[in-house]
Amino acid sequence: MALSFGASYRAAGLVARRALSGRGPSLLRHAPRAHHEARSYATTIEADSRGFTLQINESGKEIRTRLPKIWLRDNCRCTKCVNQDTMQRNFNTFEIPDDIAAQEVVPNSEGVEVLWSDSHRSNYTWAWLQSTLPGGENKSLSNDVGKRLWNSSIGASAPEVAFEDVMNTNDKSGMADLTDKIRVYGFCFVANTPKTPEATNKLLESIGPVRHTHYGGFYDFVPDLAKADTAYTNLALAAHTDTTYFTEPAGLQAFHMLYHRPPPNQSSAEGAWGGQSLLVDGFYAAHRLRRESPDDFNVLRKARIPWHASGNEGIAIAPDKAYPVIEARGRMLHRVRWNNDDRGVVPLDIDVDEWYRAARKWVEILKRKQNEYWFQLEPGRVLIFDNWRVLHGRSAFEGLRRICGGYINRDDFISRWKTTNFPSEEVIAANMQLK
Repeated sequence: MALSFGASYRAAGLVARRALSGRGPSLLRHAPRAHHEARSYATTIEADSRGFTLQINESGKEIRTRLPKIWLRDNCRCTKCVNQDTMQRNFNTFEIPDDIAAQEVVPNSEGVEVLWSDSHRSNYTWAWLQSTLPGGENKSLSNDVGKRLWNSSIGASAPEVAFEDVMNTNDKSGMADLTDKIRVYGFCFVANTPKTPEATNKLLESIGPVRHTHYGGFYDFVPDLAKADTAYTNLALAAHTDTTYFTEPAGLQAFHMLYHRPPPNQSSAEGAWGGQSLLVDGFYAAHRLRRESPDDFNVLRKARIPWHASGNEGIAIAPDKAYPVIEARGRMLHRVRWNNDDRGVVPLDIDVDEWYRAARKWVEILKRKQNEYWFQLEPGRVLIFDNWRVLHGRSAFEGLRRICGGYINRDDFISRWKTTNFPSEEVIAANMQLK
C-alpha cells in the first residue's frame, strides 16, 4: 500500500489562553490584566515507517519532537478508547500490537486523522498535539503562575467575593473568582455569608470535602481547651501555618467568627476585647529573606526539620520525613511550613548555629509591621486562606468567641480552581501531561 509517509501538512491554528485575573488591589508585584491572548502557530506532521515527527513554528520559534507510534496510539481520545463519563482509558494499552503502524494519515483544518494497522481510527487536534511538545504545555493552568506578593497595604483593598455569587449553581463565575483570588493572593473573604455553621460548612464543601484530622472535620468551638492546642485558648498566637506535622499540611483553612461576647460588666465597643486576626504573606517574607540574606534563605530551604503533634492522648503525628521551613523549585516558591510551637529538635547533623541565625532572621521579617495585615473577624465574613503560603495568628482576647471553619485538601482546591476557570478539555489535557 502506498502511504504518504514523508509528506507534510501545514495548518494554521489558533489557541485561546485564559490570562490570569488582574482584579484586586495594587500590590508589590503585578500579574497581567485579564484578557484572552490569541496565539497563532503553524503545525507540520510527518509520518514514516518509524513513527511521526511533529514540528510547530510559533513566533519564529521552531519546536520538533518525535512521536512514537505506540505513544500516539495509546493516547487516542476517541469514545471507544476513553470512557467519556469517567475520562479513563477504555482499553488495555498492552494489547496494542508491538508492530502497530499507520495505514493512512489524513490532515485537515482541525487536526490529523490516523488509520492504524489494527483498523482503529484516531483523531488528534492540532491544539492537543501542540500541547504535547516539550515546553508546549499550557502555562496558564499552572497554579504557580501569576501569584501576587503583598504586605500590610493589602488591607486597603483585600480580595473579597459575595457568598451568593459563590453559591450560585447556575453560574460558576463566582466560584471561579473565589478560587482564583485565593490562588493569586493566598486568601479571600466571602462576604454576606449567613451567620451559621451550616452555611459556612456548605460554603467550604462547595470548594471541596472538609478534611478530617485528629481535631475532627468541620470545627465549631469556643476557647475551652477541648483540644490540647493553644488555638483553643484566648492566648495570642504568633504568625504560623497549621498542620506542619502532616506529610501534606492542610491546603486551605477557613475561619468564620459567629460571635464575640464581651466579659461580664465590660464595654461592648467593637474590638475592645482584643482578638484581632493576623495574616502574613509567607511567600513575600521568603522573597524578602532571599533578597536580604541569601545564605539564610538557603539554610531554611535546605535544612530538614522535624515537626510533630503529640499533645492529645493517643496522638503522636509526624510527617513521613523532616521538611524544611521553605520549599522551593528553583526560583518558584512551593510551600512554607512554620510553627515554632510544633517544631521538633533541630538535628545535630546540620550547622545548628547557622539554622538558628537563619530562623531568627525569618521571624524578624515575619514580625515587621509593614508585613503584618491585622483585621477583625466579623460575623458574616468568612476568611479562606492558603495554608501552604499564608501564615495566620491573632492577638489575645477577653470574652467568649465562637469560631467555625475547616480544612480543605490542596488537590481538591486546585481541582475546583481549574474546573471553574478553564474549559474541561483543556484541564484534562493539562492533567494528563503534568510535569
